[in-house]
Amino acid sequence: MKILVPVKRVVDYNVKVRVKSDGTGVETAGVKMSMNPFDEIGVEEAVRLKEKGVATEIVAVSMGVAACAETIRTALAMGADRGILVESDADLQPLAVAKLMKALVDKEQPGLVILGKQAIDDDMSATGQMLGALLGWAQGTFASKVTIDGDKMEVIREVDGGLETVSLNLPAIITTDLRLNEPRYASLPNIMKARKKVIDTFKPEDLGVDVTPRLTVVSVAEPPKRQAGVKVGSVAELVAKLRTEAKVI
Repeated sequence: MKILVPVKRVVDYNVKVRVKSDGTGVETAGVKMSMNPFDEIGVEEAVRLKEKGVATEIVAVSMGVAACAETIRTALAMGADRGILVESDADLQPLAVAKLMKALVDKEQPGLVILGKQAIDDDMSATGQMLGALLGWAQGTFASKVTIDGDKMEVIREVDGGLETVSLNLPAIITTDLRLNEPRYASLPNIMKARKKVIDTFKPEDLGVDVTPRLTVVSVAEPPKRQAGVKVGSVAELVAKLRTEAKVI
């Protein structure tokens, strides 16, 4: 079974995000970029499935500027077999990404697509669900455990207040949650080998997809600073402040 794993290039999670001075977005110039953490979990799960003999090939896919090839190289160093870069300078929003992924699924014919449940830059959490709708495939979103047996798959999902177990027919879409696994670090030999692995490059027009943005960012602003707390001298004073100032009781 072939597995497709989309990997997104985002601002590294250790970096303090800064808003551009003109309020049009987040500053990325000179900022460390890395693979979206949820996508790392997706790559790790695909590699584990291959190690179990369930998968035969892992294809890492990234979309965006030419530098996204480095994100693919990271996935290749973790264990993916080859990569696909859809190069575009446009603002690729979830619907456009889902349409591009559908075109690649039609081309590659995988049995499973594993996506991160969301990207840490926009927190949309929409691409996997949109792709499932476009393909008409079963979905196992927010997965914390995946078990594959033949053409059936059981997914334990993270839901509000607990866990939900669903059974899916393959081919299917999986979106990964934090508890699914702990991604491995790429070893130096694998990093060197990844440089020789193949990355095919396409343009959106090669796949017949219009990536014109449907959403417009009006403005981006820093969240308001939290006010300093105060100490109260008694329970009565606390209750009074909650009633008169906070107005929560």
